[in-house]
Amino acid sequence: MKEGIQFATLTDIITKAWSGNTTKEYKILKGLKKENLRDNMTNTELILSMLAEASTKDISQTENPESFEESSKIAKRGGNVANVARLELETQTGKKVVTSVNAKTALKENKNSKVIKPKNSKTE
Repeated sequence: MKEGIQFATLTDIITKAWSGNTTKEYKILKGLKKENLRDNMTNTELILSMLAEASTKDISQTENPESFEESSKIAKRGGNVANVARLELETQTGKKVVTSVNAKTALKENKNSKVIKPKNSKTE
């Protein structure tokens, strides 16, 4: 049981470091109750989450932490790698990466957008 709680805590540290939200806060932002957070992330959010996790794993393998406290510090550093990328992307695009868009709202947006097909288009 202790390992499960520690894993959840480290996940929260990583998520907070890159997104500015704990996992619970992130789910509230997206209006989720029991739905899976990852299933409701945009592609960019998912990529940054994966970068944060991979960075944490790589740093951890290099430094071999021996305590939960050391692992917590590494989790924050790994999450920060993705945070730097997120902030730079937001600067470059002028758009927030972490948003309330979830799978339901994304589907609605896709249904409402019209696809315009060119007239007299031929398939070769």
